[in-house]
Amino acid sequence: MLPRLVRPTATTFHVLARRSLATSAVLAQVRHSLPSFTLPPPPSAHPEAHPQQQLKKTPLYDFHVQHKAKMVPFAGYSMPLSYGETGQTTAHNHVRSDAGLFDVSHMLQHNFTGPTAQEFLLTLCPSSLDSLTPFTSTLSVLLNEQGGIIDDTIITKHSDTSFYVVTNAGRADEDKAHITQKLNEWNAAHKGQEVKWETLDGWGLLALQGPKAKDVLQRMTDQDLSQVKFGSSVFADIKTADGQVVKCHIARGGYTGEDGFEVSVPPQQTVAVSNTMTSHPDVMLIGLGARDSLRLEAGMCLYGHDLDESVSPVEGGLAWVIGKDRRAPDAQPAFPGKSRILEELAKGPSRRRVGFEVVGSPAREGCKVFDALGEKEIGVITSGIPSPTTGKNIAMGYIASGSHKKGTEVKVEVRNKLRDAVVKSMPFVPAKYFK
Repeated sequence: MLPRLVRPTATTFHVLARRSLATSAVLAQVRHSLPSFTLPPPPSAHPEAHPQQQLKKTPLYDFHVQHKAKMVPFAGYSMPLSYGETGQTTAHNHVRSDAGLFDVSHMLQHNFTGPTAQEFLLTLCPSSLDSLTPFTSTLSVLLNEQGGIIDDTIITKHSDTSFYVVTNAGRADEDKAHITQKLNEWNAAHKGQEVKWETLDGWGLLALQGPKAKDVLQRMTDQDLSQVKFGSSVFADIKTADGQVVKCHIARGGYTGEDGFEVSVPPQQTVAVSNTMTSHPDVMLIGLGARDSLRLEAGMCLYGHDLDESVSPVEGGLAWVIGKDRRAPDAQPAFPGKSRILEELAKGPSRRRVGFEVVGSPAREGCKVFDALGEKEIGVITSGIPSPTTGKNIAMGYIASGSHKKGTEVKVEVRNKLRDAVVKSMPFVPAKYFK
């Protein structure tokens, strides 16, 4: 019971899409959207949002400073935006060609254990956890009673009685409050079969991503990583350059669309493991800026921008996380918001998350989407960048159902000028997961 997988679309883990590549995690104050789709800025999204707030630090804070990181507020933490003079595009391309190391220790790691742990988690999310085999994972969502997404998450099943879960740092307060309420109710009704919940506070979580990630990590462990496929995980010893042997949880996956791993590390050994990874010539430290452009090319959501509590998994393009066995009207336990979600599955939602390719200037968060004639407002951009890999201006956002099909021509308002755009399927860059 400990660390987990990687979010194949998701988490999970998480960076801001902003007005320029170099400052994408900390700029842009205003979000415009359709009246039916208003996304409030997430807590701590901007450095001035909580000027008196004491920022938390990951176990790698001093490590980042020593490597000349530009530290910025993100989700209540002081996090690296970039390192030294390395530009975002250079960092982005290095992950696509070699390997990059990301500190995602700000993410909230949980363990749920007990005889009814699986049944309890089924009351929080719509996924089919009983179909998971030991040490495999699924992207899922925590739902409110209206079927809206409280958070996206990765759930790893170690056994029927032990689960490792990772949620977003920016939603830590909301997630903890929600889980606390639900768990108290559950345990009160299941005396003698209670579920124990713990958070791995202070633990490191390292994302090693890119086509050379496997070779780098394989040199640090005797575990045969060719047997660890995308979506699966293992506990293994990692050997550090200073002679330590560290028991870690290694999960294959990530938030970039590349092959890679997320490694959960005890607090005291996080720096040593990071030093060993970065001592390899193929590994570059990567900050929030490049993390955001990588995840957007991979078509992955950022909570608070592409998802919020008003959005259902069907609207958000995540209907696949809803287990087929859980869609029957009488299936128990029922997941929160089931009536709305089943109706959207049957009839279709009023809006859908889609990709866009925009001609001319890049569309940023809040840009309005219009029909092909530029007359009727039909959607909103939630994330957008110039894509380093494709050379195109890419974006994702929400559009009215009926206009969501690939190839549909639309207009996007960028700096008060309507730009030609087309609806695109995601990901924008083919995924390279090891399956």
